[in-house]
Amino acid sequence: MDAKAKLLELIAGRNRGLLATESDRVRILAAIEQLEDHNPHPHPLEVKQLLGGNWRLLFTSSRDILGLDRLPFFQLGQIYQYLDLNKAKLYNIAEITGVPWLEGAVIVAATFEPTSERRVMVKFERSILGLQRFLNYHSPQEFIDAIESGKKFPPLDFSFNNREQKGWLDITYLDEDLRIGRGSEGSVFILAKEKT
Repeated sequence: MDAKAKLLELIAGRNRGLLATESDRVRILAAIEQLEDHNPHPHPLEVKQLLGGNWRLLFTSSRDILGLDRLPFFQLGQIYQYLDLNKAKLYNIAEITGVPWLEGAVIVAATFEPTSERRVMVKFERSILGLQRFLNYHSPQEFIDAIESGKKFPPLDFSFNNREQKGWLDITYLDEDLRIGRGSEGSVFILAKEKT
């Protein structure tokens, strides 16, 4: 079994990390390191046609993201990250499911700046929280288009003015349909490219 297939097998059934035990995490991190050693694109920021677009989160060790699942009566749904390389923007979108008619969404908009061949500095600029029906949320791409058009989503649409709302991300593996990143807080992210 090749390294990519092994990693995908290890994260299968782990609900993006919510169901991963400590021993699962150790095996997953070892499999990530093995796959990173065979990165077909060691300069991922130069491969814009692969890097840009919409990505769906398969696994993370980020406590901030996994913590969204702790809301009473709600569960963490799909999580997406959209990268617009031409505008140097990214959007993180977490769908919240649970009680019918009360499905929610948490959206964070950021800009990024490359600082090396695989690292970007990320500056978080805006957060939008609300019920999907009041936000008129139907899909990640439609919602990003609405944000890009300048639309505001009161009452929980606010800007980050704090200089501390930033971090960095290393893209440590990239191929046609899989991306691995390591964040400034020690978290790992495994994402699959969404088909357009």
